[in-house]
Amino acid sequence: MNEFLSKFSGDGVPLPPKPNNKAVAIAWLGGVLAIATVAALTDYMSAALVLGSFGASCVLVFGYPDVPFSQPRNVVFGHVISSATGLAFLSVFGPEWWAVALATGTAIALMMYTRTVHPPAGSNPVIVFLSQPGWSFLLFPTLAGVLVLVLVALVYNNATREARYPKYW
Repeated sequence: MNEFLSKFSGDGVPLPPKPNNKAVAIAWLGGVLAIATVAALTDYMSAALVLGSFGASCVLVFGYPDVPFSQPRNVVFGHVISSATGLAFLSVFGPEWWAVALATGTAIALMMYTRTVHPPAGSNPVIVFLSQPGWSFLLFPTLAGVLVLVLVALVYNNATREARYPKYW
């Protein structure tokens, strides 16, 4: 038991390097622009495009755009797979505590199998169970909103950085 508990102290690895002020400012503005675009389109279209997990997606897409979790295929398919999984489990089993747990675990497994892991999308089954939407949730806000977010990321990240975004499709 002591050996197990000793793992909680960590490996003693140093903290990651602090990002420079320019990188922080670029990530901040990217997040502002992406959520502003999605929210403004929501108002303009009178259609839901904002999903709570999109804020966390912005952290990755604008703060760490080069990592695999931030690539467009991961962002789009991760959100779609996770929302669809939540909707399927809600439809089949109803709003049961154990069904949301199974939906979340299944969404994680499906993202891993399809190589489209996007950690913020892991919250989509929970969001589905909390709000209990219909299947239209898959299109609005999930697909439509995430496509807008990725479009903003493509334009913004390529305009503000020397590196290319995405690294792969």
